[in-house]
Amino acid sequence: MQFQNIQDVVSQLGQIVQQCASTQNRAGYFAALYKRMTAAVKDAITANQFEDGARMEQLDMVFGRRYVDAYMAYYAHTNCSTSWQTAFSSTTDNNLIVLQHLLLGINTHINLDLAIAAATVAPGDKIYALQKDFYNINNIISSLLNDVQECLCEVWQPMRLVTKIVNGRQDAVLNFSIDKARTTSWANAVMLANMNEGQRNIYINEMDKLVNRVAVKIKSPGFGTGLLLRVIRATEFDDVARTIKLIDTTVVC
Repeated sequence: MQFQNIQDVVSQLGQIVQQCASTQNRAGYFAALYKRMTAAVKDAITANQFEDGARMEQLDMVFGRRYVDAYMAYYAHTNCSTSWQTAFSSTTDNNLIVLQHLLLGINTHINLDLAIAAATVAPGDKIYALQKDFYNINNIISSLLNDVQECLCEVWQPMRLVTKIVNGRQDAVLNFSIDKARTTSWANAVMLANMNEGQRNIYINEMDKLVNRVAVKIKSPGFGTGLLLRVIRATEFDDVARTIKLIDTTVVC
């Protein structure tokens, strides 16, 4: 998938969101969140909130293409990264809560895709000039995830319980830190930017394995947390399309 500008990314994500809503596909949870993230980045570029808006738009197009290509590959039954396979295959698991589906997407997209995209757009020594904008885009991701959680809290009160568990448990599924993921992703971006193609391919394969391990922990956080999550899941909306729409459109004022 080739994009000419960041609006193309937003439009393509919108198509995926609509497709998922029409088929009750839980992949639409992350797609809707990612669409909002991309629109927020687009607005930030327009508002000159990045040091280099043109570079950030290029980064976002490469970043978005990795997700869209993985989505299309998985549903065409062709190869995609192991961690994306885990995330997409998990959408048929009726036992996972909405937050777990969101974290599965965020985990792979930040810990794997963002580092690769950054190294692609800013190879070699150019990577160091990207650091401030790289961290800025992660701030946007973090704020949007918080906003979506608050959206769900307003229309689905048990989400408050999820938030309390997030703040009180240390299991991987609920202790997933975007700040920590961002730091790791940046370190990987620097490494990849200074490697040759052969080295990058080997390193990306190892990254994918590590990211997939996190995904497995997000899916299966342990007995204690798993029991609590099952209680939460029992109270969630069963209408996938409704939840996708809430993530996609609800704004907390």
